[in-house]
Amino acid sequence: MSYTVKKGWIEQARISPSANFGPRPQGCDIDLLVIHNISLPPGQYEGNCIEQFFTNCLDWKEHEYFSQIEGVQVSAHLLIRRTGELIQFVSLEDRAWHAGESCIGERRECNDFSIGIELEGTDDEAYTEDQYRVLRGATEALLREYPKMTANGIVGHSDIAPGRKTDPGPSFDWPRYRSSLTEAGGSA
Repeated sequence: MSYTVKKGWIEQARISPSANFGPRPQGCDIDLLVIHNISLPPGQYEGNCIEQFFTNCLDWKEHEYFSQIEGVQVSAHLLIRRTGELIQFVSLEDRAWHAGESCIGERRECNDFSIGIELEGTDDEAYTEDQYRVLRGATEALLREYPKMTANGIVGHSDIAPGRKTDPGPSFDWPRYRSSLTEAGGSA
């Protein structure tokens, strides 16, 4: 499937607005794509807990694990569910709160210049065919929309927050993903 970005929104995504974002610094080019994973509760894929978490609607008492993240306000630009459903929480033009304390090379605060995509999953469980298909299509749309972003500017959360984050983990097939990308915006 081909995806279209219009005024910061992927037209084919379901929109679930999050309040957890802010403006990007003036003149800041978007040139980094960060791949994450998330499941709430950990390792469970049924329900809407991720969406509720990103939109500040999670019932902290619903599961004992939630007490560890109670009050945390985070978001991502996009979430790809295991079924391949694409959900957008924050305009691509805005600064989502997905990377936390992070750096790439000498550049800090990766949220300022990156787009964050969450894959519903865990570090050690294979991602689905549907997720790879949607991730490829969304990535190609982003590479077309943001010319400063290239396939070389695609990293895992673990790459920009080493020692603090491990996602998307060893179960993410980087060679498969990179080889699936077309020349849109740069070679894989």
